[in-house]
Amino acid sequence: MRFVVQRVGGAEVRVAGETVGEIGQGLLVLCGISRTDTEDVADRMVKKLCALRIFSDSEGKTNLSVTDIGGGLLIVSQFTLYADLRSGNRPGFSQAGAPAEASGLYEYVLEKAREHVPLVQKGVFGAHMEVSLMNDGPFTVIMDSSELKYDP
Repeated sequence: MRFVVQRVGGAEVRVAGETVGEIGQGLLVLCGISRTDTEDVADRMVKKLCALRIFSDSEGKTNLSVTDIGGGLLIVSQFTLYADLRSGNRPGFSQAGAPAEASGLYEYVLEKAREHVPLVQKGVFGAHMEVSLMNDGPFTVIMDSSELKYDP
């Protein structure tokens, strides 16, 4: 599982001209699901995401999480995070999760995020989406489940 996490002053996702998800201060999360991801992986990724200390405290140090500041999450599915660019010029997506399984795991990620953060908004899985954001910093990090160590 891969998350591209952007600290934002606000973000919105639109489908066919309609706003389907919107937050103020918080995190825009582009969520890629691989064919080998599980609910256990999702549990650990969401726990890490919600505890990620990338917001400034009163001294200007990045010591606060999205839960500490009462911010929102806008989680948008993006299978292209699993693009394979090793050969040729057209990306391959064989490592991305199959739509039926990935859709279910995406909904699971949303459900788990709501256990930590009251405001969790989403895009529409598989739809063509327009995502707007006001990047704060900019501050962007990439979380990959294959590279993270997890706290018990």
